[in-house]
Amino acid sequence: MKNLRKSRKNKKRDDPLKQAARRRDAPLGKITPRDEGELDFLRKRTLVASVVLITFFSILIARLWYLQIQKGEEYARMADSNRVRYVEVAAPRGNIFDRKGREIVTNRPSFNVVWLREDNTIDDELFKKVSRILEVDSSELLKRVRRMAAAPGHIPIRLAEDIDWEKVAYIENNRLELPGIKIEVVPLRVYHYGNLASHIIGYLGEINKKELARSEPGVYRGGDLIGKMGLEKIREKDLRGEKGRHYMEVNALGFEQKNLKGIEPLPGNDLHLTLDVDLQQTAEEVMESQDYSGAVVVIEVNSGRLLAAASSPALALDKFIGGISHKDWQEMLENPHKPLLNKVVQGEYPPASTYKIVTAIAGLAEGVISQDTIIYCPGYYRFGNRTYRCWKRAGHGAVNLKRALAESCDVYFYQVGQRLGVDRLASYAVRLGLGKKTGVEMEHERPGLIPTAAWKKRRTGRNWQEGETLSVAIGQGFDLATPLQIAVMTATVANGGTQYKPALIEQVVDPEGNVLEQFELEVRARFAGQGKNLRLIRQALVEAVNGKHATGRRARLANITVAGKTGTAQVVRLKQYQHLKEEDIPYKYRDHAWFTCFAPAENPEIAVTVLVEHGLHGGSAAAPVARALLEKYFQDRLQDPDKISMVVLPTRLVADMAKP
Repeated sequence: MKNLRKSRKNKKRDDPLKQAARRRDAPLGKITPRDEGELDFLRKRTLVASVVLITFFSILIARLWYLQIQKGEEYARMADSNRVRYVEVAAPRGNIFDRKGREIVTNRPSFNVVWLREDNTIDDELFKKVSRILEVDSSELLKRVRRMAAAPGHIPIRLAEDIDWEKVAYIENNRLELPGIKIEVVPLRVYHYGNLASHIIGYLGEINKKELARSEPGVYRGGDLIGKMGLEKIREKDLRGEKGRHYMEVNALGFEQKNLKGIEPLPGNDLHLTLDVDLQQTAEEVMESQDYSGAVVVIEVNSGRLLAAASSPALALDKFIGGISHKDWQEMLENPHKPLLNKVVQGEYPPASTYKIVTAIAGLAEGVISQDTIIYCPGYYRFGNRTYRCWKRAGHGAVNLKRALAESCDVYFYQVGQRLGVDRLASYAVRLGLGKKTGVEMEHERPGLIPTAAWKKRRTGRNWQEGETLSVAIGQGFDLATPLQIAVMTATVANGGTQYKPALIEQVVDPEGNVLEQFELEVRARFAGQGKNLRLIRQALVEAVNGKHATGRRARLANITVAGKTGTAQVVRLKQYQHLKEEDIPYKYRDHAWFTCFAPAENPEIAVTVLVEHGLHGGSAAAPVARALLEKYFQDRLQDPDKISMVVLPTRLVADMAKP
């Protein structure tokens, strides 16, 4: 029985497969019943195997899709990067021309030394060797490397700029001994006329972190040169162009093996200025020859085009090429003549007697005087408890408007200003372009100052005093103006009352010669209904240059009638210097000299304004500078009087001038 139970137990433990085998071995005539448990087991094993296979192939296909489709381009680039490198190629900046198409600023190739750090590590011996070649301290090279530490590794680090040809040749001939060191060729600015129009054109400098953070992504990288001042900065987008790329195949050591197809850089757009090189040169040379600090402006009276805009002393543009040194920058900052200041728009000075033009126009327009109004000048004017002096101690006697402007009688204009009041004076000054920015394309333009009673109350909390109006009426006191504003005022009077926005850009042209931007007249204000009064003012200004006692006689021309006005702006009134000779007064306490004019007086074409800082007198210092500009502009007509042509004024201007 025991053996029988063991036998049955062993039969139960038999594997179902063995049982199936035994059934297959059974006689053919015997039918074996189906075992559902066995079939269930087989189905489960098949299902598990199928799921495993499907899952495996699904994961494999998904991974292949991810690598080949989703990340295909990225991995292709990564694979290429193991053998292909690229460097950015700087685009040539746009050229700058004058109104006659003469090149003022262009480009030349410059050779820079760069270190490709992507395949290299900092090697002290390598940097010592490079420093000996470049003749600089190795610590300076390491400073440049540290400055670029946060930049991507594929961006080359510039170690030196604009090296000479001997150093270029030495580095190229010893490339195997200088792993990672490469010569980079970039365009560099060329100034064909030296420092001509330096404050207008400006200069380039290496981009700093703040500028890089503010710039459009991908446009700049560390070490790039961008406009830092003047048109180079204002018109950066026009001038900069688009960078190219140079692709190369390299070996495991990073050395070039083969040049591949790259992307050519796109040059920047060209700027065609309204400036005339001849006039600009004359202005700068005359100011420099006299060691004058100040500004000169020449403007077309019937369009607003600036033909010359010189600030003296000029900037030394060559010192900015490749980056200005700390020493040179400090010298400019400490220079008492302030070469970094563009005095054309940033210099604010009392307009002095040039402001008498405003007082005269306001007096006529408001009816407080006429051309025949006579005011007696004994050399002083008593108002309240104070005596206001005329520049001519003996006085001018009985003067009318024409003589008052021609001889610049202070007493006459004291009384006209008193009759008008400060607020009416201010309204006419603003209409003539004073006390507000002109909108010219120059950086940091100052608005000047034309005071009103409300302005003083707001500024100081005190009421306006009538005695202050007397000072304002002759361009002293709180009055401040820039040379460009005085030029705009003069041009407005000359053309019959139309105030144009001053312009510097004639055209912007792309590399293919297409005109992208064209100069257009822009009228800022019209002095309508004052044609008769403006004619009276112009006649008086002719007398101020050509009359017997004219203060501006040193601006006269033989065959061209010049109309103008002098001015002497008081810097500070110090009693201890009142009895000294002018040449003995310390330079910083001397008066500023103004002269503003237009010509030909019959049909004005240009206005010229000159400001000489601490020049003492407009008639002696500023008027001769203006004469030099007028002679240059009219040189053909001065040589041959028969060439004097009558410029046809626009019909609208003629109509304005004819109005009473």
